[in-house]
Amino acid sequence: MQRASLTSASDAEIERYGVLREPAGRDLQALVDLAADFFDVKTAAINLITSDEQHQVATAGFEASICSREDSMCAAVVDETGPVVVADASRDERFATNPFVTGDIGSVRFYASAPLITPGGIPLGRLCVFDEQPRESTPEQQRALVVLAERVMDVIELRLRNREVAHSVNELTRTRDELRRSNEALVHFAGQVSHDLRNPLMVISANAEMLSMEPAVADNPELAEMVGEISDAGTRMSRLIRSVLSHARGDGAAAFDPVPLGRVFGQAVADLRPVVGSSGANVTVGDLPSVSGDPDLLYAVALNLVGNALKFARPGTIPTVEVSSIRHDGWWRVLVRDEGIGIPDEHAEAVFRPYVRLTDTDTDTDSGSDSDDEVDGHGVGLATVTRIIESHGGRVGVDTSQSVGTTVWFELPARLDELTHVESHAG
Repeated sequence: MQRASLTSASDAEIERYGVLREPAGRDLQALVDLAADFFDVKTAAINLITSDEQHQVATAGFEASICSREDSMCAAVVDETGPVVVADASRDERFATNPFVTGDIGSVRFYASAPLITPGGIPLGRLCVFDEQPRESTPEQQRALVVLAERVMDVIELRLRNREVAHSVNELTRTRDELRRSNEALVHFAGQVSHDLRNPLMVISANAEMLSMEPAVADNPELAEMVGEISDAGTRMSRLIRSVLSHARGDGAAAFDPVPLGRVFGQAVADLRPVVGSSGANVTVGDLPSVSGDPDLLYAVALNLVGNALKFARPGTIPTVEVSSIRHDGWWRVLVRDEGIGIPDEHAEAVFRPYVRLTDTDTDTDSGSDSDDEVDGHGVGLATVTRIIESHGGRVGVDTSQSVGTTVWFELPARLDELTHVESHAG
């Protein structure tokens, strides 16, 4: 039973190494030639032993061939962990009736071999030298045969690693190409969206400007304030479109300045006031730090995260969104927690990729609609967030462990001046 299990393991390892599917090559041929020269014989072979055959993958002095396992001399001693040296095989009970000794296939007398063993201890075969004349060998020759067998395994192992590396390179190349195509699609999408948004935005801004000059508006402080907010929001939106589009295209580095995130998130909540008001949502923004970054891009992050938290509310419930922050190991983590439909664990990474959108089916939420596309969007919001945060040297993630809702978080490095101040104060 143990022999059968070992044989099966050997078959699996020979297949994994793939040595039977490729030419011997100059390296293995050089090793088998060196073994023959060192013993001053004309014939040598690298034999791999499967469950039913012996494969000569490299030979010296004769053409490589395949024979049955039961006819193989090396198969008789394949489980030996050290060298096997026989001056006259016709006088050794292990080989005396072997067809390579009796004359049926050959007339081998001198035989010496060393094991080919994987790093995991699985025997693959033997490196052997042989002659038709009986002869003696020296301890130095026997040690050299073991060393050469180890070098054979080094070559086989190296070939496997080279194939694995080549496969990994191919996978990385494929991933790079897919990422490039995804980025190109994102840039195209950003360009199209920015073009589609600019025209109606210009109309809104122009109308707001004309309204502000109307006597009925100018003389009414409440109306004037409302129109002013519309105009300011239009200005911010125009700046945001330019900034996000420039970032998507990679047009130069973002301007990194001290950015108070409390003000950024407060402005995002203010601009989402129609959504907050119509849903009766409860949105709280806690104490948030200042970080180094581009204020327009970080505003896009805040707008996306708070907007998503409001958008994916549970049907029939009032949306609740809480923005907070924690400090750890030189990083600020900003958390946007909601009590919405949540994100299943299996989708926690996918939602940050472009054009990925979750439906009611994905979240196991019954909205009372027959459509899986009830929530508007194109699936680029979190992908945009990821791109912006990573360009700021940060990272993004989602916590799906809470029983209700989701917490999406991002981390940014704490500002250097803040760290210096904290360290000096601690000292």
